[in-house]
Amino acid sequence: MATEPTTGSPTAPPRARWTAGRIVLVILGSLAALVGAGLLAAGGGLLWADQTQRDDDGYLSTPAERFETSSYAIVSEPIDLVEADTEGADWLLSDDVLGDVRLQAADGDLFVGIGPTSDVEAYLRGVEHHLLTDVEYDPFRAGYEARAGDAPTAPPGEQDFWAATASGSGEQTLTWDPESGNWSLVVMNADASSGVAADMSVGAEANFLIWLAIGLLVAGGILLLGGAGLIFLGARHAGAPAPATAAPGAVAAGAADTPGVAAVSTAVVPTAYPVAVAGELQPDLSRWLWLLKWILAIPHYVVLAFLWIAFSILTLVAAVAILFTERFPRGIFDFNVGVLRWTWRVWFYSYWANGTDRYPPFTLGAAPDYPARLEVIYPEQLNRWLPLVKWLLAIPHLILVGLFVGGWGWGAGEDWAGWGFAGLVGILVLIACVILLSTGRYPPALFNFALGLDRWALRVAGYVGLMTDRYPPFRLDMGPHEPEQTEETR
Repeated sequence: MATEPTTGSPTAPPRARWTAGRIVLVILGSLAALVGAGLLAAGGGLLWADQTQRDDDGYLSTPAERFETSSYAIVSEPIDLVEADTEGADWLLSDDVLGDVRLQAADGDLFVGIGPTSDVEAYLRGVEHHLLTDVEYDPFRAGYEARAGDAPTAPPGEQDFWAATASGSGEQTLTWDPESGNWSLVVMNADASSGVAADMSVGAEANFLIWLAIGLLVAGGILLLGGAGLIFLGARHAGAPAPATAAPGAVAAGAADTPGVAAVSTAVVPTAYPVAVAGELQPDLSRWLWLLKWILAIPHYVVLAFLWIAFSILTLVAAVAILFTERFPRGIFDFNVGVLRWTWRVWFYSYWANGTDRYPPFTLGAAPDYPARLEVIYPEQLNRWLPLVKWLLAIPHLILVGLFVGGWGWGAGEDWAGWGFAGLVGILVLIACVILLSTGRYPPALFNFALGLDRWALRVAGYVGLMTDRYPPFRLDMGPHEPEQTEETR
C-alpha cells in the first residue's frame, strides 16, 4: 500500500487558478453528469421491465389483489385520456404506443365494464357504490369513498353504453382498445346484487416502453459525456494558489503563547496526518451574533450544496482514474480540497465552532489570513484497489463521526411527529454560545474539544474522499493547532 510523506508543502504550485468560470464549469458538468446518470438508471430500469416483466401475452400487469366492498359496485376514478381533437391523439392511443389495456377479475359471477364516465355516473346515480380513490401495492391497500344510495334499477349487462365488457363466473378478462375521452371502470355482480368482491389485476401492452427506455439511455449518455467534458475543461490544469508555509504545526505567529487567540495566520502544514486542520478562536466574539449566523450563512449553504454535488461526482471520476493510473487527477484533487476548505471555513464561522465573527470568503483557495484553514498533502501514488473498499474500512470512523457531528431534523409519519438533535460538537458549541451570551467569554476548553472532534471528522472526510491511503488515527488531537510531529505521529 502506497503511503504519502507527512512533511513538506501540502500542494505543489499549480499552473492555473480556480477562477469563477472554472468552478461554474465543474459544477455544471457535475450536475449534467448527475442528471445523465439518473436518466441512464431510469432507462435501464424501464428496459429491464420491458424485457423481463411481461407475461406470456405481452402485458405488463399489476399483481392480483383483493378488492371488496359491501355496496353494489366498485368504480374507478375517471380515466382522462387525450381529447380527440388533440394533436397526435391517434398516435398516442395507437397499438404501437399504448396498445391494449387488460383487466382480469375472478371470484363469483362478476361483471366488468369500461364506459364513458358521464354514462357510468348516470347509471349509478342514486345507487350505493364505492369510488376507488387510492391503491398501494407494497403493502397492498385500497382506499374507497362511499357513495350512499339504493339498489340499481337494472343489471349492468343490460346497459348499452359500455365500450368493453366481460361477465360470468370464474376469471373474467376484459380487453380494451383505448380511445380518447373520460372513462370509468366498473366491477359489479352480474345480477347487480350487493357485496362485490374480486381478485383483480390491471395490465397494458405499453409498447412505447422500449422507445422511452432507449430515449432515456441516449439522453443520459449524452448528458453524462457532456458533463464529463465540462468537468475536464474546468478541472484541467486548475489548482489553488500555493499557500505560504510555516514550520510544521504552526498556524499563527504568537498563537502558541496565547491559547485560543490568533494574531497573524499562516498556512497550516500537516504533521500527524495528511489532512491538516487549524482554527484559532478569535477575541471579542459577539455575544449574540451566533443567533443569526444560520441566516447569514445561507448564501454559503446554497453554494456548498452545488459544490458537494460536484465533489461527489468528481470523487467517482477520481476513483476510476486511481483504478487505472494509481494517481488522483491533480485538478480534481485541488478542487475537492478547495471544497473541504470552503466547508471548514463555513463550519468554523457557524455551528461547528463559532470561532470567529469574520464572514467566510467565497473561494476554493487557501485564504491563509482566515482563522480557519485546511490543507491536504497531494499523494504521488495511491493503491489502485483501495477506492473499492475505503467506504467499508471507514465504517468504524463514520459511526464515530456521526456521533461527533450528527445533525438535527424534523420528521412526521401517520401517527407521530417530532424533531431531534444529535451531535456532540453541536451540543458543545451550543453550551459555549450560551456561556458567551451570558458572560461575553467563550470557554477555551470547550473550543479545543470541539476543534478536536472537527479535526477527526475532516480527516475521515479526506480518507473517504480518496485523498489519502493512510487510515485516520483513532486519536483526538484537541486544540486549534495540528499536534507537533513526534515519533508517535509520524
